Amino acid sequence: MLSTFFRMEGTVISDYMINEQIRDKEVRLIGEEGQQLGIMSAKEAQKLAEDAGLDLVKIAPTANPPVCKIIDYGKFRYEQARKEKEAKKKQKVVEIKEIRLSPNIDTNDLNTKVGAARKFISKGDKVKVTLRFRGREMAHMNTSKHILDDFAESLSDVATVEKAPKVEGRSMTMFLTEKR
Repeated sequence: MLSTFFRMEGTVISDYMINEQIRDKEVRLIGEEGQQLGIMSAKEAQKLAEDAGLDLVKIAPTANPPVCKIIDYGKFRYEQARKEKEAKKKQKVVEIKEIRLSPNIDTNDLNTKVGAARKFISKGDKVKVTLRFRGREMAHMNTSKHILDDFAESLSDVATVEKAPKVEGRSMTMFLTEKR
């Protein structure tokens, strides 16, 4: 199989074997209107495609025998690109937004961060809440866990804790996701 790729407006379409590139002894042929033309040699199929003024494209190379179709390759490639682009539109990419806190954060500052997290979660993003420790704050890591617990509690109406608070180096992280 060929390993080249075409790039059309950001989408990548894998290349199919066409015309002379098809070297199989026999292929199952499908006509231009979708009718089954049966199993024949690749040369006969190529001749039929040339007579119709179209291309012979190997659609299913893994089938036994491989399935080839008589089609206009340029139009086929365009249709494939459109389908891939359409499928990409329907995908929802979940982003992870990070909110950083410090152990000696004030109540109003915490409320501001909660509001930002609420906005991110309402948009469908995941929120990574990081409590960063510096210097002597490292000695009081276990007593600061309540800050993350309070943060999760204040968002409990819209979010659930996906990953519980966990210490990683100089910080403690927790992940929140939208309630289903």
